[in-house]
Amino acid sequence: MASKERKLSKGRQLSFFSIASVILILSILTSSGLVGCGPSAADLEAVDYTPLPEGDWKISTSEKQGLDPMLLAKLYDEAAELETLYGLLVIKNGYLIAEKYFNEGSIDQLSGRQSSTKSFTSALVGIALDRGCLQSVDQKMIDFFPEYADEITDPRKEQITIEHLLQMRGGYPDEEMTSNYFETMFFQDNWEFLPHLVDFPLTSDPGTEFQYSNLTSHLLGVIVTRACGADLESFAQQHLFSPMNAQVSGWQVDDDGYNWGFGEIYLTARDMAKFGQMVLDGGVYDGQQILSADWIEASLQRYSEKIVRGWLTPRYGSFRDCGYGYQWWSSRVGKHYFYYASGHGGNYIILLDDLDMVIVTTADPLHDKWDEDPWEYEGAVNRLVGRFIKSLPKE
Repeated sequence: MASKERKLSKGRQLSFFSIASVILILSILTSSGLVGCGPSAADLEAVDYTPLPEGDWKISTSEKQGLDPMLLAKLYDEAAELETLYGLLVIKNGYLIAEKYFNEGSIDQLSGRQSSTKSFTSALVGIALDRGCLQSVDQKMIDFFPEYADEITDPRKEQITIEHLLQMRGGYPDEEMTSNYFETMFFQDNWEFLPHLVDFPLTSDPGTEFQYSNLTSHLLGVIVTRACGADLESFAQQHLFSPMNAQVSGWQVDDDGYNWGFGEIYLTARDMAKFGQMVLDGGVYDGQQILSADWIEASLQRYSEKIVRGWLTPRYGSFRDCGYGYQWWSSRVGKHYFYYASGHGGNYIILLDDLDMVIVTTADPLHDKWDEDPWEYEGAVNRLVGRFIKSLPKE
């Protein structure tokens, strides 16, 4: 019996030393960069994300702005692996500290920024209110579309307000999740969207439920156009982009000549970042109040909570606790809460108020691609940014 116990003891010792040896060998190999789950320190130090010198952004370094440069190096190292990413910018304390373009991207590259457009439309509603074109968010939607008033058969539509539209709580259906509405809106012979305020049925009472509706955002853009007497692109250039020394370089129109309030605005990544910085700074850009602070505060409130759809699921994305304001999303990753404009494919403007940081990603808008693959591409961008945000320390 004693001999058997000694054999077992000896076996345990050999097992222990074998495991210890394996751990030691793996430790040596990992430190030498021969094995491991990610790039070595030397690899990361070679990653270049220095902002390009041209343009009118104030440029600084991550070290000067109090951010670990290795966190950015890891971000940009991973970004280089994504086949649909165009651009990635990081702004800290008002300084552009990291910038790089990939695939088809460049400093002046333009592409449809998809539904991130909705956050610009929201800002234009705020500017219309600031300028007196609109009187209140309580104004009724139908008052701006008198030609359809007699065609309305659902009396609930007469109660939809501008605020309901801003909150995506007007009651109109989520076209992207209902194939017949999506096909009717985007794949018929024309892009005449306004009649859909009549023929799309309400799926909930106004003001009660969140439904992500492109029609809703388009109606907001048309309301601004009709109230202010200028097409949305011209109005935006004069009152939003020019004061930031930015340029809207195209904005898709429908067959009635109205710019799409829900998508397809064309901007450079740097100009998207200017917009994000202005919102982060309470509506101020370079000392000029472009949008009222009250409107910014109202826009970033959470009127809907716990939203789950498409890229917001764990399968595709890393953003959690998702809410919605006035055409702005909000979420959490790790210890950080943030606001963001979101466009199909991974076109993001992300505002981290606690870190005084703006992150912009531009990506292939994936036109006419709505099956599983596009969500995978968008999810890859989402997870890239999510991992970076999670790695950031609290300040």
